Amino acid sequence: MGIQGLKRLIADNVPGAIKEGALPNYFGRRIAIDASMFLYSFLVAIRSDSSQFLTDANGETTSHLQGVFNRTVRLLECGIKPVYVFDGKPPTLKSGELARRSDRKRIATEQLKVAQEQGDTEAIAKLVKQTVKVTPTHNEESMRLLRLMGVPVVQAPCEAEAQCAELCKAKKAWGVGTEDMDALTLGTPLLLRHLTMSEARKLPINEIKLDDVLTGLAMTNEQVLSHVLTLTLLSHSRQSDPMLILYHVSFYTDSLSICVYCLAVIIAIRSRESDRSGRSS
Repeated sequence: MGIQGLKRLIADNVPGAIKEGALPNYFGRRIAIDASMFLYSFLVAIRSDSSQFLTDANGETTSHLQGVFNRTVRLLECGIKPVYVFDGKPPTLKSGELARRSDRKRIATEQLKVAQEQGDTEAIAKLVKQTVKVTPTHNEESMRLLRLMGVPVVQAPCEAEAQCAELCKAKKAWGVGTEDMDALTLGTPLLLRHLTMSEARKLPINEIKLDDVLTGLAMTNEQVLSHVLTLTLLSHSRQSDPMLILYHVSFYTDSLSICVYCLAVIIAIRSRESDRSGRSS
């Protein structure tokens, strides 16, 4: 789950913290990759048509395997040393959010069936993305393929992005490859977005350094500020799930990272309230 508005917050206030790069720039670098985000993108993008996964002769889905193989080969060709990190057991504090996601997928699946019956190709293309789910089978098959390719695989005890951050902080990896901005707030020194995107999309890799972000935001007296921002968040987020907030904050041992997280969420909440006020007036 990404933090809404954090990328914009950084781009607007510390644009120098975001640099653009290309795969060859990371030759020789060991990068921890959030495998769940990786697999999801392939299940969405690699299809025989707008609504059908690629399958083998037995009808088993292979979209994720083709994506993993092709993209990993490309990373290796560029001299990158990927380490794929897979999600473990989801935290209890996230159960409410997971239930809501499940409901949304169920509704989207029902709407997709209607769209398919009506032959509404535009609606099908939109809804199919909302029904995609990375399953334990997808994870197991991908891990087996990666091991056969000689690529390191890590099974996280809980959330993959948190494990990726720990690998970086322990100097086991140079950076984290994910689209999820949560990784930055968890203390990841270097976040690489669009690393696993198809090169056909021609999206440059976004390289975001945590130290540059914190320096650019001029955050001092971090312990006091982290508590102030946390209290402000809890007092202003009337429509936020308190358990979900607690789930996020429970990962953060780095008080400066708490500051970034809380500040981003507060700005997002105030922006939402401002938009509503503007519409009502």
